[in-house]
Amino acid sequence: MSDEQKDPSSEDVEVPVSEEAVPVEEAAVEVEAVVAPEPEPMPIVPVEVPVARSGELAPGLYLAFNPPEVSEDAPPRRRRGVGEDPAEALRKWQPITRLGRAVLSGEIVTMEQALRSGMPIREVQVIDALLPNLEEEVITVNMIQRMTDSGRRVRFNVMTCVGNRDGYVGLAIAKGKEVAGTIRKAIDAAKLNIISVQRGNGSWESSAGPGTSIPFKVTGRAGSTRLTLMPAAAGKGLVVGQTGKKILELAGITDILSRSKGQTRTTINYALATYNALIEMNKTRVSDDQKNRLYMVRGRILE
Repeated sequence: MSDEQKDPSSEDVEVPVSEEAVPVEEAAVEVEAVVAPEPEPMPIVPVEVPVARSGELAPGLYLAFNPPEVSEDAPPRRRRGVGEDPAEALRKWQPITRLGRAVLSGEIVTMEQALRSGMPIREVQVIDALLPNLEEEVITVNMIQRMTDSGRRVRFNVMTCVGNRDGYVGLAIAKGKEVAGTIRKAIDAAKLNIISVQRGNGSWESSAGPGTSIPFKVTGRAGSTRLTLMPAAAGKGLVVGQTGKKILELAGITDILSRSKGQTRTTINYALATYNALIEMNKTRVSDDQKNRLYMVRGRILE
């Protein structure tokens, strides 16, 4: 093929190189790695617990986060059993039930609201938060021995009662290997069994007005023991056995008459009969007219 017939696109075309063009090798510039400065560590600021007002939290939670000042000369607070202090347990409390979360958030601040909600009480901290002034009483401690192939096994049976002396009381039995741990276990169970007590002025000997007796006659039963509680006039006192007297005092009842049948020397049955009588009193249906006439109050006497 002659030079004239060559394809012009196949011809070599000279590209003019400007004087300002820089070779690729010279254009490559070494880039130094830029290291970012390390962030300064943030200072750790201790989290302060906000001071809550008494109307925003349950009374027990308010006392736990705002403990009162105690003088150095004051004797230490006496607690039964072993375990953590209730105030310290409330500060670390992480509720796992609906009622517990409602108490911790401030939606429920009284025991009356907790009972009206209908939700079961399954955490001891709920009672410690709503009724911080509960008193504890050991009813009886029994030692149970059992002979086994490996030797003699000793266990303890403990009955305890808790109450605020103003309309709330609880009773429970627990078993364990050690006395101190069993007492603590029984106290926690008694708090979960707490009930409200109906009080009133049902005695014909009393003058008109409120009272701290019971509104009507009621009978409790446990085993072979039968205990009948009857209203008494103001100033009569607790005419009942020593075991029943402890429970009624913690319930806030100051005047009562009683009649018992059966094996009343059995301490556990006598205490259970007294407690069951208070439960039966709550089950009785009473009209509004009778409530007003007998000056009936259920739970605490709120001022």
